[in-house]
Amino acid sequence: MSYTPSPHVTQHWSLTKPSASGRRGMVVSQAKSAAEAGVAVLDAGGNAVDAAVATALALAAVEPWNSGLGGIGFALVHRAGQPRAEVVDFGPVAPSGLSADAFRLTGRMKQDLFAWPEVEGDANIHGPLSFAIPSAPAGYAHMHKTWGKLPLAEVIAPAVALAQRGLPQDWYTTLKVASSAAVLRLYPESARIYLPNGLPPVPPYQGSPGFFRLGALPETLAQLGRAGLRDFYEGEIAASIAADVKAMGGVLSAEDLRSCQARVLPATEYRWRGRTLQLAGGLTAAPTMMRVLDQMAEVAYGAAPDAAWYVAFGRAMKAAYAERLSGLGDADKAAAETCTTHLTVCDAEGTMVAMTTTLLSSMGSRVVLPDSGVLLNNGVMWFDPRPGQPNSIAPGKRPLTNMSPIILKDGDRPWMAAGASGGRRILAAVTQMMTFLADFGMDLDTAAHFPRIDVSGPEGVSADRRLGAQVIAALEADGPTTVVDHAVMPINFACPNVILQQPDGTRIGISDAASPWSAAVAQG
Repeated sequence: MSYTPSPHVTQHWSLTKPSASGRRGMVVSQAKSAAEAGVAVLDAGGNAVDAAVATALALAAVEPWNSGLGGIGFALVHRAGQPRAEVVDFGPVAPSGLSADAFRLTGRMKQDLFAWPEVEGDANIHGPLSFAIPSAPAGYAHMHKTWGKLPLAEVIAPAVALAQRGLPQDWYTTLKVASSAAVLRLYPESARIYLPNGLPPVPPYQGSPGFFRLGALPETLAQLGRAGLRDFYEGEIAASIAADVKAMGGVLSAEDLRSCQARVLPATEYRWRGRTLQLAGGLTAAPTMMRVLDQMAEVAYGAAPDAAWYVAFGRAMKAAYAERLSGLGDADKAAAETCTTHLTVCDAEGTMVAMTTTLLSSMGSRVVLPDSGVLLNNGVMWFDPRPGQPNSIAPGKRPLTNMSPIILKDGDRPWMAAGASGGRRILAAVTQMMTFLADFGMDLDTAAHFPRIDVSGPEGVSADRRLGAQVIAALEADGPTTVVDHAVMPINFACPNVILQQPDGTRIGISDAASPWSAAVAQG
């Protein structure tokens, strides 16, 4: 007999994620323990901004591969009673001492995660020359000082407690650490923490997983609670960061830290089918999302997405990415494999926060600073290592990113807050989630589990095999289409999370089913 094996399918089960609902506050995060930290701050009398900052700080301790004190990001804050959201921009900025001369090209192209000319020693991808200025604490500091209610010591307390407990040593930690182990082993403190005995930590074969501490991170968080978040830039923590970086041969300096400040701007607004979409602005995926929606404005919306709708959406995404990349050359291509986190918060008064933060690559630069326990980003990888390009390496420069936090308002009232992790996959996920809810009228549980496509460039489409034969055939007829699973790894789709504020006062939240630790947590 002749036998042709069927395609290997990673998942022979159906993944679902429960939603949460209530009439007070809610936090949705890619780690339930961080969401619980945000809800604890709400319960203590904090508002949505306090809770968002508390959740982001907690994520440094429980999701170190995606974000942390050494990261960057963007937040949308729509305060109850205000007509418009504000953008807190704490995006990447190159250090003032960064020089393109430090990144010598080998003459080869990278063949793994990045479509860049290869740099000697991958110095733009990991190690001490890959650090952009870590502006996340500056963003949190500005948000807390401007709009928060509780003292910082109360806001940061859950993060300190989680850091003192340590990172859960379960199968997901093993998977995430193993994925970066080949580079983590190059840096002594990173290897000491994450690769005991030279190997990734593994959970026990039976019983409950234990925990392990992330170096000096608990002490650093405690110090920030005492001295304030600006200590990261102007105090003891700043001095230790600058000293460690200098000892490693990096160029991130004490002056870079001292001058780091978040920027606040009005949200970009875009009218969409009777509501107003609020976006984070020009250095995010916002311009490309608006170009996609421009093209979708005349598309028919039936009772549910059908083959014609997916084909139209795929075409719009490909055209928008072709436009985005033509303006930047290859500048945006390095972003396809970046790792981020997104959190969404609502409080009892109706203020909503959508915040996306990142270390860029999984585990960022892979460098943990020994004195502070801070895992720094590798933001320099956003830049083209070739001179004379639109996005070439230069001191003090800001690159374009793929983050896309959104808040959709109905009149002046924020109705939906959302965002996702997943690099260039974020845009497709956030746009489809918004349209499933706002345009097709799905309930939140249906929308969160509805199969999606991904388009991360002008070349082709990735289609969730759950879409079915008719939709997949239509996509294949329109252009190159790859059928994939929506699974933990390989991760083929971004991981969105959402909160809706219903007119009757009910708040409903949900996180992505393929994020093992994620959850929506409502105030009791």
